[in-house]
Amino acid sequence: MPLYNKTISFKFFVLFVAVLLTAKSNPLFAQKGQYDTIPVSAIIYNGDTMEAKTLVDVSVIAQLTAKQMKANAEWTRLRNAVYVTYPYARRAGIILNDINAKLVNISDRSARKAYIKSREKELKKEFTDPLTNLSVYQGKVLMKLINRETGNNCYEIIKEYKNGLVARFYQTVAFFFDSNLKQPYNAAGDDAQIEMFVKEVQRMYGFVS
Repeated sequence: MPLYNKTISFKFFVLFVAVLLTAKSNPLFAQKGQYDTIPVSAIIYNGDTMEAKTLVDVSVIAQLTAKQMKANAEWTRLRNAVYVTYPYARRAGIILNDINAKLVNISDRSARKAYIKSREKELKKEFTDPLTNLSVYQGKVLMKLINRETGNNCYEIIKEYKNGLVARFYQTVAFFFDSNLKQPYNAAGDDAQIEMFVKEVQRMYGFVS
């Protein structure tokens, strides 16, 4: 290689090294761009450090089908019915359970009838007005909830406090309203949805089950 070319190459190398050594002190080279250094969160996954990001929430909205809209309407209707009727069922359960506890110590038939009649006035006074405003559907839910609170269906309660004839009469009336005084209550089965709503009401109002 000619000496002239070697001299040029050497001078270029020296200049390049000088630029690298002075870059940190030179404002032109020391200045960082807007995105040169961006602190980010990181996680260690399988021994490797990688950037961690939280993605923005994305809402996906779709129109309900006719079947879904019907199910939602039924869910809302049942929930509203439980919220309306459970306080009455709870109060009625307290009174009926108290009556049963007192009747255990009353063996005389006449005395039992007199006691039941006196408590019947209490029930009528407290529940006649509000219960007459219930819909047929809410009445069905109320009967289930009374069963939940007392352990007895409404047919058994009427038969015990009145007589079998009166119970059968009211059962016939209920039949014409597509209802049943003998309907059971299964919290872990068919009535699990009602039970869930009852728990909601209890938490809301501080009721103790």
